[in-house]
Amino acid sequence: MHRRNFLLGSYSLACFADTAPPRKDWQRIAPKAGAKQLGSETTDTSGTNSHMATVDIETDLLVAGGGLSGICAAIAAARRGVKVLLVQDRSRLGGNSSSEVKMHVVGASCHKSRLGWRESGILEEIRLQDATYNPHRRFELWDLLLYDKVVSEPNITLLMESTLTGVKMKNGEIAQAIVRCDKSELIYRIKAKLYVDASGDSRLGLEAGAEMRSGREARSEFNERLAPVKADGETLGSSILFTARQYDKPIPFVAPSWARKITKEHLKHRSIKSWEYGYWWIEWGGSKDIIRDNEEIRFELMAITMGIWDYIKNSGNHPTSANWGMEWIGMMPGKRGSRRMVGDVMMTQNDLERGTWEDAVAMGGWPMDDHPPGGFDLSDVPPNTSVKTKEVYNIPYRALYSKNVKNLFMAGRNISASHVAFTSSRVMATCAVIGQAVGTAAAVCLEKSVQPRGLYPKHITHLQQALLRDDQSIRDLRNQDPFDLAPSAKVSASGETEEAPASKILSGFTRNIPGKEVHFWSAKMADEGAWIDLKWDAPKKLRQIQITFDSGFQRELTLTAQDAVNDNIIRAPQPETVKDYEVLVRSKGSSEWVRVAEEKGNFQRLKRHKFDAIEAEAVRIHVKATNGIQFARIFEVRAYA
Repeated sequence: MHRRNFLLGSYSLACFADTAPPRKDWQRIAPKAGAKQLGSETTDTSGTNSHMATVDIETDLLVAGGGLSGICAAIAAARRGVKVLLVQDRSRLGGNSSSEVKMHVVGASCHKSRLGWRESGILEEIRLQDATYNPHRRFELWDLLLYDKVVSEPNITLLMESTLTGVKMKNGEIAQAIVRCDKSELIYRIKAKLYVDASGDSRLGLEAGAEMRSGREARSEFNERLAPVKADGETLGSSILFTARQYDKPIPFVAPSWARKITKEHLKHRSIKSWEYGYWWIEWGGSKDIIRDNEEIRFELMAITMGIWDYIKNSGNHPTSANWGMEWIGMMPGKRGSRRMVGDVMMTQNDLERGTWEDAVAMGGWPMDDHPPGGFDLSDVPPNTSVKTKEVYNIPYRALYSKNVKNLFMAGRNISASHVAFTSSRVMATCAVIGQAVGTAAAVCLEKSVQPRGLYPKHITHLQQALLRDDQSIRDLRNQDPFDLAPSAKVSASGETEEAPASKILSGFTRNIPGKEVHFWSAKMADEGAWIDLKWDAPKKLRQIQITFDSGFQRELTLTAQDAVNDNIIRAPQPETVKDYEVLVRSKGSSEWVRVAEEKGNFQRLKRHKFDAIEAEAVRIHVKATNGIQFARIFEVRAYA
């Protein structure tokens, strides 16, 4: 007899079976006496362990969750002078994109079906650095890059392997968060001015008593044609991936006794074309409690994955797999959905199709991609239903803070959205740009001395322009920064193309609209390169020049272990990006250009150059080399005093 115990907080799950594979007869045991009830407003952190030390911390912003949304929120706030504490319950950052899960980061570009709409901002900065320094596609180096990005920010303090376990509330606000790190035997009592729940499962919001939802709304509630007729508690399941590679000799595989026995009938709607990267459709648990049943879900996903590999290796239907061996299997289920918090606005299917908001702060565009909650067990139906919106859509600021907890933001898959809207907004690239929006919003809140609700409508334009300055893409929103001196200048260049004249750098947009509009300046590189000038009628005191280059949004750019996805991805500096250049200024009445900045080996899209204040009549960006193409391309030049 096999016996498996799964301990889930204050619950115990037991499984008995006479023969392998053991499963199905799961029994939930009642909570143990004295167990803390989820959702309470205060937490007793004393417990029975007298050896835990207590540490008190005060900070401006606490971000709970170190996935891409939490990382981008923390970095965005920190770069605006906010003291940030980032709490991550794992030993590495990145969430589902990390080496623990190895999911490629997708978003508005829909892999290759909506090319041109790749996300900009902090995520693009990270992607470009990864492509340049990780050409061999190692997820462990992605982990390291994310760690480096966080710890290199002087305003961020990172707590890893630390779990948020409770909060203390006062007057409808979070007064203190409790975080526990058993590896260090420390309990942190953290007092912050603002809080961000980027935990995915909304753990911070749950402890704070935030209003939230889970499951699927009825079609009638928001008049969503993709919603089920009746509401239910089901959601998307979790997945486990694996990687494999080819060797120069046969690699045997013997399935463990608990692996599922997979037949061709199980796969009639699930295609096996290659096996280097596993399959997202190995999905299970949407009909379960995706949080409390996590250990059962892990076991079932492992059993399915081992069964699939056994089928590939030993069924005889894939003889070319003989020399292939499994290298890695995920031990942590990659979650898609669980709880979602309620904000002042809840996004729905109709909003995604409408596309824009007056308080837009981020952009999405992945299809409304719903999966049957039964996952792999429903072999008679396709593993997903994908409905693409006509255009990319904007995400409103009012969906990014809690309706009833005054100082709480949410970032990532837990934002205020119906289930149907969530099936699009849940993907990691969209979560990342939401994180950047929230981190920037937190900084503006602290600057203006207001709570999250207080930014709208009075300060929303200020927030939007701050985001655009940091290269966030918001559909149909242009640069109208009152501090940018560039729009008052006259533009000239060494050359230009008919579709991309020099004047485009002042269009206010920093990306092309695929198939419709071009917004960069482009000029053929001569022997001495190419240049573009900004000239003012009266001198301007300048201290900073900001340049946005082309980084090839017409291609996909993500780290992936799947060869088909990696096709046409350039794992190097993007060839369109300017590599070597200098920034020169000219004083009024002078014919001499003075160099204030020089860059060699650039691969980034957004570059800022600060220098001692100078009274300048003109600024020149002299492009000396690109990373591949024969044209200099610049989307925007900004000038600040």
